[in-house]
Amino acid sequence: MIGRRAKRAGIAVMAVAALAGCTHHRKKPAKSTLAPARMTMIGDNSYLWQASLATVKFMPLATVDSNGGAIVTDWYVNPQSPNERIKLTVTILDAELRADAVRVTANRQELTQGGWVEAQVRAGTVQKFEELILIRARDLRRAAIGG
Repeated sequence: MIGRRAKRAGIAVMAVAALAGCTHHRKKPAKSTLAPARMTMIGDNSYLWQASLATVKFMPLATVDSNGGAIVTDWYVNPQSPNERIKLTVTILDAELRADAVRVTANRQELTQGGWVEAQVRAGTVQKFEELILIRARDLRRAAIGG
């Protein structure tokens, strides 16, 4: 008998502890008057996400992961430079709109007699894409808050 009572008491204590941790009993935080940086569908900064997609929209997309905040383009060949192609990966690193919240990596290839071979990415290419994304994200935020 004592063993059953102790077991039931233990179960009751665990049930109370589990209910105490439920989030629906807590107060919800007050809503901000600023435009929200997050969307409910993705855990990343919505302005950076939208700006990233808009910045690379001229390139074919290979993978788009809104949950992980990553965009991978397919190879893009500029019509003015048909002997080279570029591929980008855009990663959103933070939910805040900050300069270090987005990272772009680039791969570049040149066409030779043997086919496409890896080549060095031109200086400033990655920084230029990051800058364009950040500028567009800031513009989107300004437009959302009416300023």
